[in-house]
Amino acid sequence: MSAPRIGSPVHDSLVGELGRAIVDGVHAPGSRMLTVEIAEQRGVSRSAAREAVRVLESFGLVWVRRKSGVEVRPRAEWNVYAPEVIAWRLDGPGRDEQLRELSQLRSAIEPLAARLAAAHATAAQKVDLVALVVEMGQEDHDADHERYLAADVNFHRLLLEASGNSMLVALGDTVEAVLRGRTRHDLMPHVANQSAVQWHRDVAFAVASGDAEAAAAAMHDIVSEADQAMQRAAD
Repeated sequence: MSAPRIGSPVHDSLVGELGRAIVDGVHAPGSRMLTVEIAEQRGVSRSAAREAVRVLESFGLVWVRRKSGVEVRPRAEWNVYAPEVIAWRLDGPGRDEQLRELSQLRSAIEPLAARLAAAHATAAQKVDLVALVVEMGQEDHDADHERYLAADVNFHRLLLEASGNSMLVALGDTVEAVLRGRTRHDLMPHVANQSAVQWHRDVAFAVASGDAEAAAAAMHDIVSEADQAMQRAAD
């Protein structure tokens, strides 16, 4: 049996199955698995199982112990910023906790990014931010569909990039995972909240005019509204 290539449906399915089981607590911290057992139970080759384990190891979910198998690591050691780990947590019983933690993270980093962007955004980035909020306004009647989501994701990614802070830029995948998770789990309304759409415009124009405090305030409103809306939808 040949190993499925990395990124193939079989490989991704195996990584996802194992990752979700760990995140959901099916495999508790300290528990151990053997690669040969993983392969036999799921009908894949040992090389496929080993490659899937390597991916999980890169996320901090497991250790590979020589001669003693694969050991599940404590949650405190997971790479909780990995988009895959975020997605698995959102898919499982820990969704509410994950949403709360993500909202808290966004409330800390995105107003700061907006404030910094007002000082550091390039002329091209300012133009692109405004173009993206125009696109969001054109698609706000289908806010739970891909076109609106793509514009929203690109807006928030670009804002992080415009901050000029590489540490904030590195959180782009995490913020995107939040936005995509909200749509995937039906926590996004079909018609966008018009106040939220306006706040995105306010951020874009505040950044364009160099008004750091206005940019930060509008971004704080965006994150707060998103948190409250997700909580209402999840109840």
